[in-house]
Amino acid sequence: MPWFMRTTHNGGAPIRIAFFDDRIEIENPGILLPGMTIKDMKQGISRIRNPVIARFFREMNLIEQWGTGVPRMFKQAEELGLPEPQIAELGMRVRFVVYLAEEVHVGINKLTGQESQQVTQQVTQQVTGLLENIEGEMSRSQLMQALQLKDRVNFSRMYLEPALALNLIEMTQPDSPKSPTQKYRITPKGRQLIDNGM
Repeated sequence: MPWFMRTTHNGGAPIRIAFFDDRIEIENPGILLPGMTIKDMKQGISRIRNPVIARFFREMNLIEQWGTGVPRMFKQAEELGLPEPQIAELGMRVRFVVYLAEEVHVGINKLTGQESQQVTQQVTQQVTGLLENIEGEMSRSQLMQALQLKDRVNFSRMYLEPALALNLIEMTQPDSPKSPTQKYRITPKGRQLIDNGM
């Protein structure tokens, strides 16, 4: 069972994102565009389904170049010694499975209250690295620079979002999550994990 799941809607069928102890699964409604194959995606071939959204992401610097994301995922998994990401068409949906690095188990006996009951909760090495690099209040770009990361999407999915979901870090402006002046700081729970040696 996933320990964190989020479902978003694109106006039709929902997009499903599930966090497991060892992987993240993303299911997107709709099949690949005609003429596109999974092999093409692995090779960096890209066909834009929605040019308006694609242009917006490009202008916001959320993507660097068309077709580079999938090959980059496979390359990074290989460099980290992780299982190869899985891409599959399931009926009218496409599923991405991205495997995580070895988990660092939370010291349950060192926590109190509700946390002590979450015996299945784990913190990935990525989140551990994020916590170790936070000094005071830092922006997204400062955190990425501290971690020597350039891929905003990878940073959000593998570092920022899991840490926020586990309440290990928090936004300085929670009512304006997309504020350009948004910063992040470690929570008391996150600080306790660091003090306890993760």
